[in-house]
Amino acid sequence: MRLKVSATGLYTYPDLLALCAEAQFADVHQDTLLNPTVVIEVLSKSAEGYDRGEKFAHYRRIPSLAEYLLISQDKYSIEQYVRQPDNQWLLSEVSRLEGSVRLPSINCTLLLSDVSDRIEPL
Repeated sequence: MRLKVSATGLYTYPDLLALCAEAQFADVHQDTLLNPTVVIEVLSKSAEGYDRGEKFAHYRRIPSLAEYLLISQDKYSIEQYVRQPDNQWLLSEVSRLEGSVRLPSINCTLLLSDVSDRIEPL
C-alpha cells in the first residue's frame, strides 16, 4: 500500500507496514495510508542509503510511527528503531540467526530466521 508522509508530501511504497489504529487515508480512493504504526524496509544495494537516511527522515515526521525496521537481504541483520517518549529513536540490532525482534507497538515478535531463509552468509 502506498504511504504518504503528510508533513513532507513524500509518497512511498514501503515493503511492509502495519497499523493498530483505524486507518486514515489521504483521499476517498483509500489507497494511500497516512498513519502506519510500523514500517519495514528490506534493504537493497541500490536503495539502502536512501532507506537509512532521507526516507527515514521523512518517516520520523509521521506522528503515528512507533517502529521502523530495516532488514538486510545479504546478511543476518534486522535493525529496529523505536520511537521514545522524548521523540528520540532507539536503535537495536539482531544479527544472529536465532535472534528475534520484539515489536511492542503491534504486540508481535519477528524471528530473524523467518525473514532470512535465503541468505547465504559470507
